[in-house]
Amino acid sequence: MQLLKLLTTLTLTLKKSDQQIRGAMVLPNGTGKTARVLVFARGAKAEEAKAAGADFVGADEFVAKINGGWLDFDVVIATPDMMAIVGRLGRVLGPRNLMPNPKTGTVTMDVTKAVSESKAGKVNYRADKAGNVLVPIGKVSFETEKLVENFKALNSVIVAAKPSATKGAYITNLSVTTTMGPGVKVDSASF
Repeated sequence: MQLLKLLTTLTLTLKKSDQQIRGAMVLPNGTGKTARVLVFARGAKAEEAKAAGADFVGADEFVAKINGGWLDFDVVIATPDMMAIVGRLGRVLGPRNLMPNPKTGTVTMDVTKAVSESKAGKVNYRADKAGNVLVPIGKVSFETEKLVENFKALNSVIVAAKPSATKGAYITNLSVTTTMGPGVKVDSASF
C-alpha cells in the first residue's frame, strides 16, 4: 500500500535556532499503518506499557539486541529515568529518527498515552535543511473525506507552528504525493 504524503515548503532560515519547526500530532483518521512500539521502562511503568499495547517492553536486554542490528520497531518510547540507557543507542537510533525526544512526546512518564497515540497514527513533522516538511497523511486507499480531514489538520498545525521571526509568505509550496509518484500541487491560498 502506498502512503500519501504532504510536502510543505516553508520560508525558514534554519541556521537560526528560533526558526526551527518540529513536533508531533495524532492525525484524526490515522495513517493506516500500525506502528510497532518499543518501550524502555522498568517496574510499574513496564506493566503499564504492556497493558497499553506496546509490542516490546524492557530495558538493558534491548540495548544489546539493538546494537546487534535488531530494528524491528517503528517508535521508541522511554521514561526519563531510562534515558541514560537509551542514550547509549544514539548512534544507531539517531540517524533513523527513532531516538526518544521530549518534544515529540516519546520521553514521558505517561507511557499509556504515548503508546496509544503511537498506535493511533501519531506523526512527527520536522523541517529539513531546505525548509521542507514531508509527513504521511494516510494511505491511497483511504476515503477522500478522511484524507482531506488529515490534510487540513496537519496543515493547520504547521501554520500554527510559524515562528514569529519569519517574515513574508510562510508557505511557498504545498503538494500531495504518493510514496514513489509525482506530486500534485495544492493552492495554499485556499487554506
